[in-house]
Amino acid sequence: MWRADVITIFPEMFPGPLGASLAGKARANGIWDLAATDLRDFATDRHRSVDDTPAGGGPGMVLRADVLARAIDAIAPEHDPRPRLLTSPRGKPLTQARVRELAAGPGVVIVCGRFEGVDERVIAGRNLEEVSIGDYVLSGGELAALVLIDACVRLLPGVMGKEASGAEESFSDGLLEYPHYTRPQLFEGRDIPPVLVSGDHGRVAAWRRAEAERITRERRPDLWAKFREADLTRMADAQAPAIPPKKATDG
Repeated sequence: MWRADVITIFPEMFPGPLGASLAGKARANGIWDLAATDLRDFATDRHRSVDDTPAGGGPGMVLRADVLARAIDAIAPEHDPRPRLLTSPRGKPLTQARVRELAAGPGVVIVCGRFEGVDERVIAGRNLEEVSIGDYVLSGGELAALVLIDACVRLLPGVMGKEASGAEESFSDGLLEYPHYTRPQLFEGRDIPPVLVSGDHGRVAAWRRAEAERITRERRPDLWAKFREADLTRMADAQAPAIPPKKATDG
C-alpha cells in the first residue's frame, strides 16, 4: 500500500480534499493510506513549542531542528525507504516526472514548512528534499502537501478509470494537453472542430498532437524549448550509425 505520512502543526487540515473524489474512494478501497502527525507532540516544554527566533536576528520564527528531528525519526526511521520531502518555496519545482517517480515508490514522508522556515541542520541531517509547487509563498506547507499527495495518488494503479487518462494529459510527454470538446455540437455559435467528428482516428491523433504543440509553444515557451531539445536529441540518436562490436583478437 502506498502511504503518505505528513508532519504538521495543523493535522486537522488532513485528509481535507483527499477524503473526497478519486483519492477518497481509493483510500477507502485500501489503495493508499494517509496519517497526519502533530509536530507539537514532540515538543518538550509545557507550551508545546516547536519554533524559536532566528539566529542572527530578523522577523518571524524558525521551526526547531531538535523537535522536528524527533518527529521524523519517530515517523520514518532509518530503514524507512520513503523519500522525506519538505514543502518549501525555495525547493525544486515539482514536475510530473517527479510525481511519477514518487507514485511508483512505497509512498512519501512530508514535512510541512511553516513560519520563516526550517532550521537548516535538520534539512541536512535528515536528508529532506525541498519541493515547491510554484513560484509563490503560502501561509504554510499543508496546501502544498495536499497538492503533492493528490498528484501521486491519482497515478496509483486502480485509482483512475482508464490508464489512458494518465497517459494523454498535460506534461505526460513534455507537452501541454490538447483542447477537449463534447456535446452539444454547436454552442453559442462555436462548433466542434470537424476533424473530431470525422471518424478518422489518424487525423484526430494528428490534430491533437498539433494542437498540443501549438498550445505549449504559445503558453509555455520554457516547456517547448525543452521538448524541442529532447526531440532533436531523439532524432540525432535515431540517425546515428550503429557502432559494430569489436572483434576479439588473439593476444
